[in-house]
Amino acid sequence: MQFVTLVKYDENGSPPPQAYLDALGEFNRSAKAAGAMIQCNGLQPSALGSRLRLSREKVSATDGPFIETKEMIGGFAVFDVASKQEIIAWMQRFLELGKHWPEWQCEVEIREMSDGPKFG
Repeated sequence: MQFVTLVKYDENGSPPPQAYLDALGEFNRSAKAAGAMIQCNGLQPSALGSRLRLSREKVSATDGPFIETKEMIGGFAVFDVASKQEIIAWMQRFLELGKHWPEWQCEVEIREMSDGPKFG
């Protein structure tokens, strides 16, 4: 089963300390070595991004930053694991890295990937 995990946080908070970055690097190496993590990347701040919106058949574009949204997607990872319980366990380990960055608050959204459109 493949899952994408979306890490959401306040991008205007303090930058991560080196201890957190070191622990994150070790977590990523561990997950890749276990064959669970396929890919992971952080995202640039919303100030460097754009949004496109379709409404009533018209497309509009807005450049960042997106100040009306407090929590932004700051990174993602793709995992290939045996079950939903396994991805939850990996993400719990990821969130426990917060001990290296106590003021950091985030949320991880876990979504199973599909091969094609499946609605409902």
